[in-house]
Amino acid sequence: MIRQRNVKIVATLGPASNDYEMIRGLFEAGADVFRLNMSHGDHDEIRVRHEIIRQVEKDLERPIAILADLQGPKLRCGVFANEAEELVAGQSFRFDLDDAPGDINRVQLPHKEIFEALEPGSSLLINDGKIKVRVKTCGVDFADCEVEVPGVISNRKGVNVPDVVLPLAALSEKDRKDLEFVCELGVDWLALSFVQRAADVEEARVLAKGRAAVLSKIEKPAAVSAFDEILAVSDGIMVARGDLGVELPVQNVPPIQKRLIRGCRRAAKPVIVATQMLESMIESPVPTRAEVSDVATAIYEGTDAIMLSAESAAGNYPIEAVTTMNNVAMEVENDQTYRQVIEASRKADRMTVADGIVAAAREIAETTDIKAICCFTQSGTTALLVARERPRVRILALTPLTRTARRLCLSWGAVCVLTEEVERFKGAVVGAVRAALNTEVASEDDQIVVTAGVPFNKPGTTNILRVAPCVERLIYSSDPE
Repeated sequence: MIRQRNVKIVATLGPASNDYEMIRGLFEAGADVFRLNMSHGDHDEIRVRHEIIRQVEKDLERPIAILADLQGPKLRCGVFANEAEELVAGQSFRFDLDDAPGDINRVQLPHKEIFEALEPGSSLLINDGKIKVRVKTCGVDFADCEVEVPGVISNRKGVNVPDVVLPLAALSEKDRKDLEFVCELGVDWLALSFVQRAADVEEARVLAKGRAAVLSKIEKPAAVSAFDEILAVSDGIMVARGDLGVELPVQNVPPIQKRLIRGCRRAAKPVIVATQMLESMIESPVPTRAEVSDVATAIYEGTDAIMLSAESAAGNYPIEAVTTMNNVAMEVENDQTYRQVIEASRKADRMTVADGIVAAAREIAETTDIKAICCFTQSGTTALLVARERPRVRILALTPLTRTARRLCLSWGAVCVLTEEVERFKGAVVGAVRAALNTEVASEDDQIVVTAGVPFNKPGTTNILRVAPCVERLIYSSDPE
């Protein structure tokens, strides 16, 4: 089952996609990666979903990536004596540490770290930005504010603090327990919420101990400012436009999205565009025209993956949502403008031998009659470098490691194939030819490009390239080397 597109689709699982038939249906409709949202569902529910995905993987004999999305610290106000109060523009309102029920004048904000970071002039956003207040005076246990955008505030509404870097770790105690649980379970990717600085990512990497790749969610202004440093220590990025659109003016989000995608591509690291891509399909079998345009824009910009959240987790039409994404992706990638945009944004700088090898592989493939670029990879680095080139031909990522094959399911264009370990390049050519024929990306009349690193089984040594006719399978099939 080879996708007729290069961009990958991430589908979130939840109450609407909780059994074998639905999860298999989502995969067959086009989902390449399944997201387990640790904000919803206990460990038993997560374990069951994980087991079902692995069963689908076994039955269909195709690697499937699993991404566990950690909740991160949640900042919420306290409760009100009347459950809710209506704030009006210009009035004064206090947040403090007092756990007494709130009223029209004050409410608890049980996060002392916020008060430690606030300064006069800082803003607080409540209930996804529907209410905005400005800090006038503040101390270690209070903040007196003026209401700038009025509205109804009620029990335990979320609070965002966009103006300051909070002295909060990205990993709460719950996140640490969840991280250990999903790493032992065997997920492939960890999505880290509430990232503000590179140190947040490094902490998660230490805890993961290499058991899962770490993907940083860019959802706070501080993360946008520190993006280069965060990208350097991350294995991938998610452009989490939900909180990003709350904490920043909404008109800032599209250029940030474009900039982050290009930064990830230069670094050869996968990037997901997420949040509200087909939001109306939670309740409707067809999307709005604006949503289709949003999905298409992310694909034109060169993202590795596009993500469904509530559409597949809790919506009425999960398979239709995946099918819609799949159809939009195929239509965009068949558009000549897509190739023009992708190739115009290709970075020309070459810094290493591996960069030169994969660039040459793409050039050869696109100027001669080549059907696929086949890259042998241990860590996945070679395949990621080839994907950065966004070639016009298929990318076959060949690896003996199931873990690597699964992680590469998130990478643009990578068709992941499990192979036996090889010791000589001749054996790699034979394996590549067999994979190209078995996946039907080439026939015996075709040629492929093979890249690998010698010595084999050593990550990061991409240094060899060969053009091979697919009939070499007949020549070398009895050769023990």
